[in-house]
Amino acid sequence: MFQIESGASRSCDGVTRRNILQVGALSALGLTLPQALRAASTAPATKDMACILVWLQGGISHIDSFDPKPEAPSEIRGEFKTIDTNVPGIQLVEHLPGLARHQDKYSIVRSLNPKNGSHGTADAYMMSGHPFSPAITYPAYGAVIAREKGGQQSMPPYIQVGTAIDQRFGGGVSGFLGDQYNPFVLPGDASSPNFTVRDVTLPGGVDADRFKRRMKVLDAVDTWQSTLESSPSSLEAADSFAKKAYELITAPRAKKAFDIRSEDPRQRDRYGRNSLGQGCLLARRLVESGVRFVTVTDGGWDTHQNNFVSMSKTLLPRLDKSVSGLLQDLSDRGMLDTTLVVVMSDFGRTPKVNPSAGRDHWSTAGIALLAGAGLKHGIAVGRTNQLAEMPVESPYYTEDLAATIYTQLGIPLTTTHQTPDGRPVQVNYDGRIIRELV
Repeated sequence: MFQIESGASRSCDGVTRRNILQVGALSALGLTLPQALRAASTAPATKDMACILVWLQGGISHIDSFDPKPEAPSEIRGEFKTIDTNVPGIQLVEHLPGLARHQDKYSIVRSLNPKNGSHGTADAYMMSGHPFSPAITYPAYGAVIAREKGGQQSMPPYIQVGTAIDQRFGGGVSGFLGDQYNPFVLPGDASSPNFTVRDVTLPGGVDADRFKRRMKVLDAVDTWQSTLESSPSSLEAADSFAKKAYELITAPRAKKAFDIRSEDPRQRDRYGRNSLGQGCLLARRLVESGVRFVTVTDGGWDTHQNNFVSMSKTLLPRLDKSVSGLLQDLSDRGMLDTTLVVVMSDFGRTPKVNPSAGRDHWSTAGIALLAGAGLKHGIAVGRTNQLAEMPVESPYYTEDLAATIYTQLGIPLTTTHQTPDGRPVQVNYDGRIIRELV
């Protein structure tokens, strides 16, 4: 199997990470989609809740967003003022006016203790509900959904939009479940005029006839290789999913789902003409077309320097518009009751502002937003102390967030999978459902 690299990102640890995309016999188009389709075939299609997970890579400052402390000293409070939401008693920072108007459509978990403050391990922990272990890579929520629920309507069950995930320790991947449950990754910027989708939109310069010729070459190679293999069943499976990938490329439903340029321009404006906004819009289109779990990634939240400039000028405005647009759109279409929306990040940031006008990593306090899928809305769950250092009321942990996600998506917490060496692993061991929301 060949590999190509796409999308580099750098955070405060100084390590450049490239997200590896698997490419197989399809050459120009890769085997990412066939692997996703393999996951779709392993379980019968059922009508269940879908999930859109918005991942803010780097660690959003809880104080400068959804857990402001207007009465704290200035070195804690920071530069932002607070505004009222449409739910009495809940305030946000001033740079989230859209989400303030839509507070009745989602709830905030202010008493989340992520129990970690390190990039990479945070991605693995927050996206699986299991603490990082060097001995085993635990599967992300989307991979478990793909394994348990399979696909529907010929769409991949698990899709990742963007590449802002630190995968050094297995963040967002299928782990021991196997590569067939990895997400189908869309590495491009959905707001770009030239945005195309791997395995669905043919690459530039490859017309339909040329693609058909490549499929014939693939068939010839598989036929030749199968005569040399003692176990041809795996080759037959690979060939089957490659052909399904070809069918998806030509399927009107799939092409329509991925064709974000066909969306009403006013709707695109509502979400914001940036990678996060258009990624959230694409996620809605994908869920609407049958995808069960979509992770939308957004980087840049590692604000050790110039936190207030970055947050006020770029990060908060695009988050505000994209998520409020998503919530309103899902509500208008009657999809919010059957779609779980989760917004979360690596960890929180230091209550005290550092000398570079930034905030550093903070492991004992963070936030998460949850909406839809039958959860209660318009609630601020728990609270941190006056300096936003740690939860002091209704503390919840990453395992609890995972338990709530799995429960709302119809996955029993006792669901058990086996590692390749036969070890049974439960999807969630110690988590408690966030009772205030259920």
